[in-house]
Amino acid sequence: MANHGVYVSEQATSVSTPVVADSGVPFVVGAAPVQSAATPAAAGVPVLCTSWAEAVEKLGYSDDWGSYPLCEFMYSHFQLFGCQPVIMCNVLDVADMKEAVAAADVAVSDHKAKLPIAAIDDENLVVKPAGGAGEAYVKDTDYSTYYDGEFLVIEVLSDGKAYSVEQVNVAYNKVKPDSVDDTAVATGMESIEQCLTTLGIVPDLICAPGHSQSSVVAAVMATKAGGINGMFQAKALIDIDSSSAGATSYTTAITEKSGNNFVDVDEVTCWPMLKLGDYKFHMSTQLAGLIAQVDTGNGGCPYESPSNKNFQCDAMVLEDGTEVNLTLAQANILNDNGIVTALNFMGGWCAWGNYTACYPSNTDVKDYFIPVSRMFGWVGNTLIQTFWSKLDKPMNRRLIDTIMDTANIWLNGLVGSGYLLGARAEMVDSENPLTDLMAGIIKIHIYMTPPSPAQEIDFILEYDTSYVTSALQA
Repeated sequence: MANHGVYVSEQATSVSTPVVADSGVPFVVGAAPVQSAATPAAAGVPVLCTSWAEAVEKLGYSDDWGSYPLCEFMYSHFQLFGCQPVIMCNVLDVADMKEAVAAADVAVSDHKAKLPIAAIDDENLVVKPAGGAGEAYVKDTDYSTYYDGEFLVIEVLSDGKAYSVEQVNVAYNKVKPDSVDDTAVATGMESIEQCLTTLGIVPDLICAPGHSQSSVVAAVMATKAGGINGMFQAKALIDIDSSSAGATSYTTAITEKSGNNFVDVDEVTCWPMLKLGDYKFHMSTQLAGLIAQVDTGNGGCPYESPSNKNFQCDAMVLEDGTEVNLTLAQANILNDNGIVTALNFMGGWCAWGNYTACYPSNTDVKDYFIPVSRMFGWVGNTLIQTFWSKLDKPMNRRLIDTIMDTANIWLNGLVGSGYLLGARAEMVDSENPLTDLMAGIIKIHIYMTPPSPAQEIDFILEYDTSYVTSALQA
């Protein structure tokens, strides 16, 4: 039949909107006191946290950071640096990593008996009269339970049988956070592959405070950082051991780095630790917060180095608490060996160092400068996410023009913002032979130059005699 009338149709826009990759998003593996969480996260599953309250709700909190290093990270990231989000992966499995505690009498004060936070509030918690004789008290009838700070509190109820007692007999199970060893953490790193499919976010920082000093854990972190889901890039933030068994001086830190083979382009190594008040932090923990803070201040673009930006600390320490105060020369020696440290020289305690762990053995600028290397990863991650929807489309001129135009417009925007010194996308004939095009393979060559950090500024002073003559003749 005749189409009598006026009609309108729509055609897809020839330029796509870039899907800009997330920047400064940490993926952190370790143990958390999930037994105390209001809505505990499953073990080995990545959990997205966008606030302190949400992290505590899903993972619990304890000041015992040695047992629960994820608590160290959430405190630093949310409370000190005010950054979000964080993807946490707790590998403390309450169902398996536990042990029974024999029944014993516990004092009741102000109608409350307190057990350590490691106690698990489950059906194995049995409360009886002092001495353990007689029938067990009934939960929610004779007593209630809740976690408060570092304790599991058993509160006897006013209308129950135990309200006036001075002791109760308690048997329970408790978690064994020391079961989370380097092997468990290394295994937990595998769950980073789930982040995009379950959370819709690809992290670009990988952390394991308290475990990353292990060469095994660091190697797994670096492997994942080099290809999350086989394609996305990240940086593994590694601590050099500052215990008596590791590096207790800046010279031995260099030896420890080499001995543990911390030389990967996707690793950023740190030494030693940081202290704020009574709190002690792995430097990688605070470096992650600092990186996220700097990225956020630059619109989510990782083109600026975290070096010479303030840590949240009042001292630099070894693991045993011994203070470390480096001179500028000593800090620079660490930098020259690919180690990020801290320096209290001008403007308070700052991160100090622009090099990834591959320096000085690798002298390719795109690999050894932290911000330059991160920019290459970020641009690559963005291109993958932006053009994934173009996969399996008919390979014709329109498709190629859409890819080229979208990439060049976005790159030009980065140049205009000062994030890149220059950039362009080209389809080079020599890189696209006919056989590849027939096989559906397109190669787009991205030329880009992120700015290097200005880590040395030299002034040349000269006595100019001409000013003497001009001044006296004036």
